[in-house]
Amino acid sequence: MSLLTLRQHLSALPYVLRMGAAILLFSTGIGLFISLLWDQRLWGSIVYSICIGLSCWSLIDGSRLLSARLMHRLFPQREEPRHGWPGWPVMLLCLLVAVPLAYSLGSALADRLLGLRTQSLWDTRWREVAGVLLVSLLASVLATGFFYARGRLAAARTEAEQARRLAAETQLRLLESQLEPHMLFNTLANLRVLIALDAPRAQAMLDRLIAFLRATLNASRSGDEHSLREEFARLADYLALMQERMGARLTPELQLPEELAALPLPPLLLQPLVENAIKHGLEPHVDGGTLSIGAARDGRLLRLTVRDTGVGPGRAAIQDGTGFGLAQVRARLATRYGAEAGLSLQAAEGGGTRVELWLPLPDISRPNDTASSQT
Repeated sequence: MSLLTLRQHLSALPYVLRMGAAILLFSTGIGLFISLLWDQRLWGSIVYSICIGLSCWSLIDGSRLLSARLMHRLFPQREEPRHGWPGWPVMLLCLLVAVPLAYSLGSALADRLLGLRTQSLWDTRWREVAGVLLVSLLASVLATGFFYARGRLAAARTEAEQARRLAAETQLRLLESQLEPHMLFNTLANLRVLIALDAPRAQAMLDRLIAFLRATLNASRSGDEHSLREEFARLADYLALMQERMGARLTPELQLPEELAALPLPPLLLQPLVENAIKHGLEPHVDGGTLSIGAARDGRLLRLTVRDTGVGPGRAAIQDGTGFGLAQVRARLATRYGAEAGLSLQAAEGGGTRVELWLPLPDISRPNDTASSQT
């Protein structure tokens, strides 16, 4: 047996266990009903009912899967039966064949377990046979209908969840695709101003811009997420680019604990917050200031902060979160993490603005110290 076949069998084990438990419970109820209705021994009725019920399940479920596969081979132009269901007409035919055979097999098994000998269907009068088969067939139809409806409901829920995830991923891709042009336009606007003021510095800034965009675009297209270390590396490149324009007016500080550096993060998540801090906080400030970016663990959350010592959150568009940067980050957090993530913006103690976002932290070992690496 190949490894793939073994995995497929193991993946079906939970279904077999759940169905087996349900059939045992269902058959026990039928055995109890028969015992009370015809005044038979309770234990014997339950044993016979369970043996017949398990035999019915095995033959009916097996014939269902076999019929679905056979129909797909005979009629390849038709859509393959979903979830191994060949349709009610074929399923009723399977029941008519499987129930008498399952009754005989189940009765023979119960006879062996209890040390008894009952009449087979072939030795019983046709009226009694009809009554027994009618009860067994009715119970099989009801059980098949119940489990079929439950399976369809579970399948519908799974498909709805997959559709929801696909829609969320599509929305996330759209949001991420909007971020890169926004970042590029902001940088080019800064470069345009510098060209008129200081051409040599503008040339140096253009060289850094080319290198930065190459690294950033490659990182953003490498997948749905990258490490926190890579996110901070891209921010360090961007801040070095901005220092070509602002000079000593910009003092960046990046603090990333080593134990958090490998954590996954959506690419360019902090970029709009850093751009906002420079554009709306430090650039309007005559003396510029310090821009601090940090990461910390808070229980089951990862908290990321962007703090500047600039003019503070005085602009309504930034304070209310209606600007592109904050709105884009909030939308990405909501799409990927739902209610577990969020973002807040407030005036920082001592002046400036503090933006903090939090998201679920993957299961990693708790750090033993709080040492940070300075970039």
